[in-house]
Order: sequence, then C-alpha cells, then structure tokens
Amino acid sequence: MTTSKSTSASEPPAGELAGDNAALTALGYEPKFKREMSLWANFAIGFAYLSPVVGIYVTFAIALGTGGPPMIWTLVIAGVGQLLVAMVFGEVVSQFPVAGGIYPWARRLWGRKWAWMTGWVYMFALFATLAANTYGAGPYLSALLGVDYSVHTSILLAIALMTVATFTNFAGTRVLSAVAKFGFVTELIGALAVGAWLLVFSRHHGLDVLFDTHGVGDGRNYVAAFLAAGLIGVYQYYGFEACGDVAEEVPDPSRHIPKTMRMTIYVGGGAAIFVCLALILAITDFAAVISGENTDPINQILLQSFGPIGSTIVLVVVLISFFACTLSLQAASSRLMFAYARDNMIMGSHLLSRFNERLGIPPAAIVVTGIIPCVLVLIALVSEDGLFKIVSFATAGIYIGFQMVVLAALRARLRGWVPSGPFTMGRWGLPVNLAALAWGVGAVVNMMWPRNPDAAWYDDYLVLLAAVVVVGIGLVYMLASGRAEDSTGPYSDAIPVKTTT
Repeated sequence: MTTSKSTSASEPPAGELAGDNAALTALGYEPKFKREMSLWANFAIGFAYLSPVVGIYVTFAIALGTGGPPMIWTLVIAGVGQLLVAMVFGEVVSQFPVAGGIYPWARRLWGRKWAWMTGWVYMFALFATLAANTYGAGPYLSALLGVDYSVHTSILLAIALMTVATFTNFAGTRVLSAVAKFGFVTELIGALAVGAWLLVFSRHHGLDVLFDTHGVGDGRNYVAAFLAAGLIGVYQYYGFEACGDVAEEVPDPSRHIPKTMRMTIYVGGGAAIFVCLALILAITDFAAVISGENTDPINQILLQSFGPIGSTIVLVVVLISFFACTLSLQAASSRLMFAYARDNMIMGSHLLSRFNERLGIPPAAIVVTGIIPCVLVLIALVSEDGLFKIVSFATAGIYIGFQMVVLAALRARLRGWVPSGPFTMGRWGLPVNLAALAWGVGAVVNMMWPRNPDAAWYDDYLVLLAAVVVVGIGLVYMLASGRAEDSTGPYSDAIPVKTTT
C-alpha cells in the first residue's frame, strides 16, 4: 500500500510555486516568504487598507461641511484618477513582482537613489497613516466600551490596537490572509446593509440634492470649496498598492496582483460611494452640518435609524474595519522595511532583513513598524495638535510616493522600457501614464494648497512644510550615509541597455 502527500485545495500546485520562485530568483532575490496568500486574500489586503467604511466615516462630516452634498462626485473623480495609477502600477508589478511595493518598482524603473527617496517618503507616510488610523479608532472604541473619551484613553486604545495587530501579523501569512478576508466580508456586508437600510427607511431627500450646494461657497467660489471637499476622495483611494507590497506571498503574482489592484478600486470605491450616498440622503439638516453646529452627523444618523442596539452593531463593524485596516497597513509597512533592508538601504539593515523561516515573516521589521506608530501617537500626550500636524503628512506622502513611481515609469518608457509582464496596456500605456501623472500631481497640489488665511502661515502651509522636512531629512541621511550607492540588489534593469556595434 502506498500513500501520497495530498495538497490542500487552498495551496497552489508545487509546479506553480517552483515557477514563481524561479522567477523571483531571476529577479535577484532568494525566495523566503510562503506563498499562502490567494487572489482573494490579496484583494482583501488591499480592500482592508483602502477601507471604505474607515475612509468615509473619518472624513464625511468635514467633506459635507466644506462642499455640501455635491462633494460625493469627488469620490468618482478620485476613483478614476487612482484607477489610472493602478493601471501603471499593474504593468510594473507584473514585470517585477517583488516584496516592498513602490520602493522596488522605483528601483527597477529608475535607480537606487530615486528608489531610496521613494521608499523613505512612503515609509514615513505609512507610519503616519498607522498612527492616524489607530488614534482615530479611539472615539469609536470608547463608545463601544462605554468609557469617557479623552486624549489619554485614545492613546491607550491606539497602542492596544497596534499591539494586537502586531501579534496577529506575527502569526504569519496564512493568519494575515484569514483575518483580512474576514475583515473584507464583514466590512462589505456591513457597508451594504447599512447603506441599504438608510436608503429604504431613513431617506429624507431625492437624488437632486447631490447637485445642490446649499449655499457653500456663495455660488461664485464653489470650485474652491469643491476642491477642498475633494480631499474625501483623495483620502479614500489608496491601499490598492498593498496588494503589491506582499507580492512574494502570492502565487502567480504577475497575473494576480494587477487584477486585485483594480478589484480594490472597483469594489472598495463602489462601496464607499454607496455608503456616502446613503449618509447624504439620510441627513435631516444640511445647514447644521455646514455651519458646524452638527459636528458628528454619522453617529446622529446611526442612533436615529438603528437605535442603541443597532448602532452598537454598526459600531462593531466599524471597529473591525479599523482593525483590518491597521493589520493591512502594518503588513505593507513591514514588507517595505524588509525590502529596504535586504538591499542594505537603511541603518539596521542586518537586523531588519532577518527572516523567520518557520513563521514566514520578517520579525524585526514587524516589531519596528508596530513601535514607531505608537511613538507617534504618544506625541498627543504633549500636544494633540502636534500629533495632527504629523499625521497631516500621511496622505500627501502616500501620493508623493505614488507619483515618484508614475514619473519613473514615464521616464523609463521614454527611454525604451516596454512592459514585459503578463499584464500590459500596450499602446495605451503612454497616454494612461501621462494622465496618471497629471492626476497625481493635481491631487498633491490640492492637498498642499493653503486654505486658511486666518491661521498662522506655518499652519496654512503645514502639509507642504511636512513634506519638505521629510524629504529634506531623507536627502541628508541618504547622502551622508552613502546607503543608496553602497546597496546591494539589482536596479535600473527595466530600461534596455543600448549596445554599440
């Protein structure tokens, strides 16, 4: 009697894994991660990071107060713009499916120094985003636990959330995938259920209200108000790149990841627009929100529509979304830091590039990406406003990092790069690349634009100043340390080398 080792239905065939690992070796890296993340799990990572529930719940009141109901159209505009970026990223990751996302993409498209700065900006933006996400969960978690909300409470809850996420990421790719999929299903069902209930039982307006500014901007100045409100769309549509951050944990990544990036935009964006629409139509008094009299319209809607028990259930869904978002953010951050370190690009590379074969994770990178956001959150002990100043850089930094890759891709195309992965846009590649760059630069300018002339100049230019500080420190460190020039690993190989005869 003979026995054979059976393969789980969830595991890819051994031949496919061998091909993926051979492809990674050809790209210059030793296969270490376990390829246990299915297409759907990879999509769930991106969806949880993008998180339509977190994105809308955090920014809804500000966007509605700034731009009135028409602010919903900024979600559509931003979705189209970020889809262009995702198409460019898809071509790059299809050819270079390595861990770390935009850092190795910039490295292969342009070179070591450009990649160093891309990774530096993106890494700090991720840390700021993690701090903002965990601290932002404080009011919701306080309400669920029935404790008084305060700065100290939010700090403790943020650190607790970050700690649980860190231990979960330590459990390995399989657990990360399972939790991400659970978070995706819970958030999507919750978003659709809440939205449908509000549209059926708590709707107070017709669709015509989506074109009524309700006096915002006094008519003549509405474009400025609309652009300011557009930050809800800018804030909403990132996270799809996380699908590529974990490329070495996905079977057949060259085909799957470009698809999951687009799926994240389609599904996550659609859910965000649906939730935003339902909330807008459930508002009873727009004037109160626009004037600032009603600063928390979402909780008011939930209590009125679902009562104490129903609103508590919704609150649980929101907190699951916050946790899944934190988990995915940290996974992306740790893979970026590991990729940075294995190329010897940063101080402590020997430690940060260590890999636990049994768990299939970079343990030191996970620990560091858990500690730094907690340190940032502790700044609120001294000044809550100081914390907000730091995290104000988060979204702008993400977009700057994105556009550094988009620009690198455009430069590479003009110098002869022809995407050679399974996913390519063919003759549409150049126009889409140009449109993605135009959109991204416009979005960054919109985020940095000074809008409060009554504030101190440094507060009005806060996002721009934060970007200058982060980039400046990075440049000084890169040039002084010589890390970029001394780093190992392949680079600049997307552009064909011209030979002379």
